[in-house]
Amino acid sequence: MSEDLTGRRLGHYKIDGVLGRGGMSVMYRATDTRLGRKVALKIMGEHITGDAEFRERFVDEARNTSAIDHANIVPLYDFGEVDGMLYIAMRLVDGSDLASLIKDGPISPPRALELLSQVAEALDMLHERGLVHLDLKPANVLVTSRESSNEHVYLADFGLTRRGATGHRTSSGDFLGSPTYAAPEHLRGEPVDGRTDLYALCCMLFACLTGRPPFQGQVQEVIQGHLGTAPPSALSLVALPVGLDEVLRKGMSKKADQRYDTCKELMAAAKAALNAPPDAPTKKTMPTLGPPSGPQQVQPAPPQARSPQQSGPVPPPAAPVTGPQPAPSGPQPAPGPQQSGPYGPPYQQPPRPMSGPGADPVRLRPPMPVQSASFATDKGGGSAKWLVPLLIALAAIVLVIVFIALASSSSGGSGGSGGATTSAANSSSVEPSGLPTEVPTVGR
Repeated sequence: MSEDLTGRRLGHYKIDGVLGRGGMSVMYRATDTRLGRKVALKIMGEHITGDAEFRERFVDEARNTSAIDHANIVPLYDFGEVDGMLYIAMRLVDGSDLASLIKDGPISPPRALELLSQVAEALDMLHERGLVHLDLKPANVLVTSRESSNEHVYLADFGLTRRGATGHRTSSGDFLGSPTYAAPEHLRGEPVDGRTDLYALCCMLFACLTGRPPFQGQVQEVIQGHLGTAPPSALSLVALPVGLDEVLRKGMSKKADQRYDTCKELMAAAKAALNAPPDAPTKKTMPTLGPPSGPQQVQPAPPQARSPQQSGPVPPPAAPVTGPQPAPSGPQPAPGPQQSGPYGPPYQQPPRPMSGPGADPVRLRPPMPVQSASFATDKGGGSAKWLVPLLIALAAIVLVIVFIALASSSSGGSGGSGGATTSAANSSSVEPSGLPTEVPTVGR
């Protein structure tokens, strides 16, 4: 419909201005001159009103929809035909539509789920009454914040609402509806039900989360995408929880029986995926290191509590062992489950790094009991530690013996000094040869 009806009268409605245009209709702001209230007046296009089958269905379903009373459905005030034009008068919502909210990009996932959950409530109520909306798109979802503290949603445009039949087409075969959000069975003209609206609702959820519909391009490209192409991954367009991608794929399944059963079930799955805890981070593998150089010190284990049944002296705590230790001989017992003692869990030796792939682990011998450092032996230095104190002891013994000998010698020499003098007086000279020349005289 190209003609602008602004300023004209249509029955008892005075048209004040254009609210929006679509492929099948134009939405006007109008005044009901009989009741003096503002209304939204939707006038169907001439190419549709000329189809007798559509006109009959339009009147039948408009009557059914006008009887619906739901908080998230725009109330229908009137419908009819004036001057060959079909019209629907409905409540004028002071706000915006979902198409305006996402035209510049996606909205936040929590907000998208909150708004579309209200749409799901309205759709499930329609489906319980056997009705199918068949023209779901963001432009038909009205959002206002003037009526409550939170955003309130109204589902509008029930001109194509039908009761259990096939997809909308005119007598000439033209498709009626928005192919951008249409389900495959709707596009093929096959029987439709509530799951057809669920497909369209899932397409709108995709658009709210990513800022674009699932299939784009020319009309035929969009139709072929709905009929035979898997929907793109939303995660490839924006950062979202992984679970939301699976929800979108199921909601947009090509076969109706593979989708969710109700629109509220779809939104519940989306909320669960959005609120699911993030996956645990993958543990990073530490690089494999060789054994550190130099002597390694083993942390001694703390003393263990003794049970009342144990007797005897408590063994001394193990001394720290330094240096590389030989591997223990014999088979080693497999580690058993850790048991907690009276003072908490036992100490666990931290794992030692490996020297490389396929290398033997570094092993330490069991701790040795405490003993004097002077009696400790280690390879290569034990003999030197024993020799030094032995030599010192031997030297001390020799010095004692020499001292005793010198003391005895000094005592004997002082006692025989008189005899030596007399002997010298009575002695005769001695020849060099050592033989005496005179016979000593003995006094009478």
